[in-house]
Amino acid sequence: MALRNIPVVFEAYRLLVTEAPTIKMRKDEKTGEFVPATDFRGVQQFQVSVFAKPLPNDEGYQGKGEELKVTMSVDPGDDITEGMYVSLISPTVSMWQNDMGAGLSFKAEGIVPAAAVRSVA
Repeated sequence: MALRNIPVVFEAYRLLVTEAPTIKMRKDEKTGEFVPATDFRGVQQFQVSVFAKPLPNDEGYQGKGEELKVTMSVDPGDDITEGMYVSLISPTVSMWQNDMGAGLSFKAEGIVPAAAVRSVA
């Protein structure tokens, strides 16, 4: 049984873009060519790399961070750039496993500059 699309809360983390959003590509099994990735409905996918760094706790301790690749089904446009702090819209995580190993995959409905989310709240 795979755990899929579990909501994730990143309120205790700062997310820094380490690679600007791009069209997600996959290797076509028949031709060997790289083609744009789509979901099961045929919607084009995008991806962005972010570094998730915990915010300091009450004692000032700030844990280590982790780089995450996040897949989105909405084009983030040119407003999201490397080095920018961002927030993910409705992020989820899914567990995957195959013959090569296992891991987590992150998805979000979208991405916005961090200040944009704070101003809405």
